[in-house]
Amino acid sequence: MLHSSVITGKCTASPFKIVMGLFDSLYPDEYLESAYDVDYEGWYKKGKRAVIFDIDNTLVRHGAPADDRSKALFERLSKIGYRCMVLSNNTKTRVKSFAEEAHADLKYIHMANKPFKSGYLKALDMLGVSASEALFVGDQIFTDVIGARNTGIYSILIEPINKKESFQVVLKRNLENVVLKFYKKQKDNSR
Repeated sequence: MLHSSVITGKCTASPFKIVMGLFDSLYPDEYLESAYDVDYEGWYKKGKRAVIFDIDNTLVRHGAPADDRSKALFERLSKIGYRCMVLSNNTKTRVKSFAEEAHADLKYIHMANKPFKSGYLKALDMLGVSASEALFVGDQIFTDVIGARNTGIYSILIEPINKKESFQVVLKRNLENVVLKFYKKQKDNSR
């Protein structure tokens, strides 16, 4: 959201504060090392009932099949009572095969057009929950976090599993690193 002084033309805020305000809209609600470090039990006690995940570099390395760790996570989430889904910009072949391998009850949406809201809204509808009842776990600010935040879903950004990525993702990661630098600084200052 732009500072009101920018809109009115009476700029009383410093350019630094204006830029920081813009960065705020890119910040995840939470930042963790891994999707496997999330306190899913704690979030369930707080009223969350669904978890939506990105796949590649969030749950497994890019293009990898569901592994024992991801299968165990979905089994654990199912036992807690969560409804789960994978939401990916990848192809139907990739997303469907991962979902079917990972867990029998795992729903999926492929070619989700993240960060646009339509895929997130469809996910909420398919899961039968409101945005306030869902968590989104992903590894990219400019797709996963922005889309979740714009839809009102609590966003958890995690470190990518594999640091070796395509050129276009590396470019986005460089921009994400700038945002994360300010995010971490803000978090440190608020302690």
